[in-house]
Amino acid sequence: MRRRMHPPHRQSVARISEELGIHVMTLYKWRKAWRLQGEVVPASEKEPEGWNAADKFTVVLESAGLNATELSAYCRERGLFPEQVSRWRQAAQDANAKPVLTMAEQKELEKLLTQDQRVIKAL
Repeated sequence: MRRRMHPPHRQSVARISEELGIHVMTLYKWRKAWRLQGEVVPASEKEPEGWNAADKFTVVLESAGLNATELSAYCRERGLFPEQVSRWRQAAQDANAKPVLTMAEQKELEKLLTQDQRVIKAL
């Protein structure tokens, strides 16, 4: 059952329910219990890039201490690529970083501040 809901051969809950005759709510409860245990069980049949943030973060946490060989094996089991995990790890690290403005954005901001100061002086 878990294999059918886990990557890389994941199937929708509706399809599994129809094929095996198990009530949909039972399958959702099982999936929720597995997720609470820390397993990666995507909410849909979407490709890994379409997974929600919680599933991606779980993958990042699970793969944090793995070397390159172990990471490759981990990714193969789940239908992922190491590059995806690297991008997700970088996104998690950058989540709380201050946004960096480009030169064009900085100039635009300075221009707007100057205009605001002129308007304030005019009042």
